[in-house]
Amino acid sequence: MTHRAWRAAFALAWVVLAGCIAVPACAADPLPVATFFAHEDVGQVQLSPSGHHIALTVAGASGRTVLAVADVASGKPVIVASSPEADIRSFAWVNDDWLVYNVADLQAPLQGQTFGPGLYSVRRDLSESRQLIRVRSEFMRDGSTTAASRLLEANHGLLATLRDGSDDVIVGEYRFDNSGDLSSIVPKRLDVSTGRAVSAAPGQPSFAIDWVFDARGVARAVTTAANGWRETFWRDAADAPWRSVQRRRCCDATWDPIAVDGDGRLYVSAGTAASTSVIKRFDTATGEPESQVLASAPGFDLDEGLVFDPARKRVVGVQLVTDAEAAVWFDDGYRKLQALADARFPGTVNHISCGGCDTDGAMLVKSYSDRDPGTWSLYRPKTGTWSTIGSVRKGIDPRRMADLDLYRVPARDGLELPVWVTRAKSTRGPLPTVLLVHGGPWARGVTWRWNREAQFYASRGYLVIEPEFRSSTGYGQRLFRAGWKHWGTTMQDDLVDAVRWAAAKGWADPARVCIVGASYGGYAALMAPIRYPDAFRCSVAYVAVSDPRLMFQDSWTSDIDWQARQFSLPVLLGDPVRDAEALKAAAPVERAAELKIPVLMAYGADDRRVPIEHGARMRAALQAAGRDPEYVVYDGEGHGFLKPENLIDFYARVEAFLAKNLGGS
Repeated sequence: MTHRAWRAAFALAWVVLAGCIAVPACAADPLPVATFFAHEDVGQVQLSPSGHHIALTVAGASGRTVLAVADVASGKPVIVASSPEADIRSFAWVNDDWLVYNVADLQAPLQGQTFGPGLYSVRRDLSESRQLIRVRSEFMRDGSTTAASRLLEANHGLLATLRDGSDDVIVGEYRFDNSGDLSSIVPKRLDVSTGRAVSAAPGQPSFAIDWVFDARGVARAVTTAANGWRETFWRDAADAPWRSVQRRRCCDATWDPIAVDGDGRLYVSAGTAASTSVIKRFDTATGEPESQVLASAPGFDLDEGLVFDPARKRVVGVQLVTDAEAAVWFDDGYRKLQALADARFPGTVNHISCGGCDTDGAMLVKSYSDRDPGTWSLYRPKTGTWSTIGSVRKGIDPRRMADLDLYRVPARDGLELPVWVTRAKSTRGPLPTVLLVHGGPWARGVTWRWNREAQFYASRGYLVIEPEFRSSTGYGQRLFRAGWKHWGTTMQDDLVDAVRWAAAKGWADPARVCIVGASYGGYAALMAPIRYPDAFRCSVAYVAVSDPRLMFQDSWTSDIDWQARQFSLPVLLGDPVRDAEALKAAAPVERAAELKIPVLMAYGADDRRVPIEHGARMRAALQAAGRDPEYVVYDGEGHGFLKPENLIDFYARVEAFLAKNLGGS
């Protein structure tokens, strides 16, 4: 299709998106599965540095995700990047003239991703386009003027964009050892207009993996990982030597570098074993974080969110993520703009970003809530005018969605557990319940926003409970550390305690509970009903760990690297030798005969995080015990399902499985 035809097709889509977001009255029939699990209508949206232009990814006429650019004043979009064989995965402005983007095939399973994401650049006016990083397929090469000899290999990826007015970005070369494990990342400064790359950190320390750059693209801080130690290095200027400022064991709680401001000051996220993390400046003279706390949120860890204004070259605020996202602005101008957005869109989180807001630019606002996937809007301070860009998911009616709330619930040993509950306020309990367990497990599960899986279950009449059980991150070291070496024991107790609490509130029907989860959550869906045989009516375990001991095996089928197997997993999960009996007792595959409820299991045939061996062995063990599970394997998929047809098929199976075993509300 020609660019002119693309523009005509997209112009119609823009009109539809920019119109009033009209929604039908709440209907008795539930929304189709595909409404929840199809790709977004409007994805990423960004203002150019001046605020004169806006770029966004949207569903194009062919169903592929395309990259479009519009002039803020006119609102007329032009597609600048598209392909019938790939989707634009993500993009970023380099300056007001150039953008960079990478690609994926969102209509194929993992096995169909036969190419790396690559990196491309394109001028806003379409006068030039270049391939910068190779992919393993050649579908996006047409129109590129970069010499093939200058293309960076596919083991490179975008690390950072700059706001210094240049045509440069920072990319990283990912280097691997003989076992295929990542050993270091080498940063390079890449000119997107020519494809030329030069070193961005000569003389870097060995085993460097986490980089922090200043506004000019100078590498100032880096963390290395080797032999169970993490070491942080700092340099005072581009020509200064690297010096070590911190060395710690992999799981110790101290501080991590997060940003460098325009004056060369380092900001860190700092915490202790007894506290949540806060944001501080780092005193490079003493080698310690300063005593003054710049941002904190009691009960929640802060490890990112600083907002820098390129023109002022200083921190103007921080985006906190507590239960929901919230902005704290140190700058009066941003504070006033936030107030304007909050007044315009009451009852939602309104994330603002600026491009030339104090001149003739614009403010971009994403307004979202627990019931609303979000709407993108523009405000032009100079004219005082608002315009709507579009909604993230046109098919979702917020009035038909359920509410999400966070509660602090005591576990049986007194440990405070954050517990998220999704339920429609119009419902009357007790309701059949889905206990949805997050993966990781060393991760935060939920943030206050629209969640497609929880909302899908709620739309079918279920109460949804999502505990942040011990081992979860984001809520302080006490909760995180309480789960170390407790797979199969107290980590499962927390899940049952959350259900009992919800039942005592009159919300959950304790006789109709199904436990559902993926990855570690899938492990819990297998293990919790073994530990508590009378607590659950059914189990849905997808891409589920069935034997934690397999995580220590050195195998080409697993992507868990040797550093994790040798140093972090023995601390977090258990030592495979000293804790062998505890790990055996925590393996559902060893105790399959005790799992006496209906089980639905689903795996990706090419999963390297939880290889298919976990599913095959667990299925065989259940069959040997006389309890054949429902079992499905998706060819070509990995750790999570990418192909829309597979996602929709899986959740349709889950819907039928829940209805069969729990019944309606």
